[in-house]
Amino acid sequence: QVQLVESGGGLVQAGGSLTLSCAASGSIARINLMGWYRQAPGKQRELVATISSGGSTNYADSVKGRFTIPRDNAKNTVHVEMNSLKPEDTAVYYCNAEVQQIGKSYTLKYWGQGTQVTVSL
Repeated sequence: QVQLVESGGGLVQAGGSLTLSCAASGSIARINLMGWYRQAPGKQRELVATISSGGSTNYADSVKGRFTIPRDNAKNTVHVEMNSLKPEDTAVYYCNAEVQQIGKSYTLKYWGQGTQVTVSL
């Protein structure tokens, strides 16, 4: 089994910064894509950013230039560094990873439990 554990959410003022972290653990052979998604109240879950095992990144237009998504393949961790936060960034943030477990030939997507980020005026 594989688990993703997030940390780092909280309350921050507009214009401030926050870093979220996600650690994958379990029977992991390799992790392909890792990423962050978010879901605001009454809205669908949306992509924030993703990063491949080779370091290629993809960002939602709404966060480009403000967020970065570093990854440590050796530690099976991914972070999202969020700067110049806006009230519209308020959401539950979820970590996601495409994991190939030891002894398996296919990958499965796993989700973290989510962490709340609230940006106040």
